[in-house]
Order: sequence, then structure tokens, then C-alpha cells
Amino acid sequence: MSRVSTCLWFADNNGHEAAAFWCDLLPDSRITQTMPGEGDAPLAVAFELMGTPYQALNGGPRNRLGEETSIVVATDDQAETDRLWAALSDGGEVLECGWLIDRFGVRWQIAPEGLWDMTCDPDRAAAGRAFAAMMTMTKIDIGAVRAAFEDR
Repeated sequence: MSRVSTCLWFADNNGHEAAAFWCDLLPDSRITQTMPGEGDAPLAVAFELMGTPYQALNGGPRNRLGEETSIVVATDDQAETDRLWAALSDGGEVLECGWLIDRFGVRWQIAPEGLWDMTCDPDRAAAGRAFAAMMTMTKIDIGAVRAAFEDR
């Protein structure tokens, strides 16, 4: 196990279910350890999402996931963005600017390759156009952001 990882606390004893879903969805992801709990649900699981270590802990009803934490996935292309967006938003809530809440209550940002570069570009006018385009979207359409960045 890595010496540093993020632990997500689940109130509804579905931490293992969430980790298994995400590991099936994202390449190079796997559950690495399971800590037995009472009944059917493990108390905790350690897992990796695309090589990044996480833990899921079934912490009980007073330990709800909050808005202050999210998982960011940098996607290679629009097809990957569309695939992850559809799977993660199914049964969840769509938010603005590439953000969503999945059916387990975890917040995600699906950020296509190039989005950060365009919105942080030293050409502040181009970056501003890219940022303004992004602000009109839920799921990011990287082609539309690039068109705004390039002022086309």
C-alpha cells in the first residue's frame, strides 16, 4: 500500500460496491485489499484507480461524503469523456463545468486532455474564451472549448 492515499467514507455500507464499479470502469484499476466487516459489506477496501491509491470505509450514517472532495479524471479524448460521463452520471447528478455526483454520492470532474492547458494559457484572452465556453457546459465538449480558445 502507498504511504499516502485518499480515504472516502461511506454512510450506506456501499464503499466496496463503489470501488468495484469504479475499478471496472477505469483502466488500470483494481481492488488491492479488503478488510472484513460485520455482515455482507466489508468494513473497508483499498483500491487503485488508474494507479492512484484510495480507500473506501463504511463509516456509518453520520459520515456522509461532502462537496469539498472530488476525484478528477483527465481523459484522452471526447470518446473517453463521453463514456465516463455516461457511466458515472447514471443514477447520479450532473453539475456544471465537467462536474458530476455519481450514484454513491462521490463528486467527479471529467477533464479532457488540453482543458487545463487552455484555461491556464499565458494568452489571457484565449484562456478567458476557453474558460467562458467551459462555464456554459455540463459535460465538457473539448472541441467547443478549443474552438473558443482559438477564436473560431
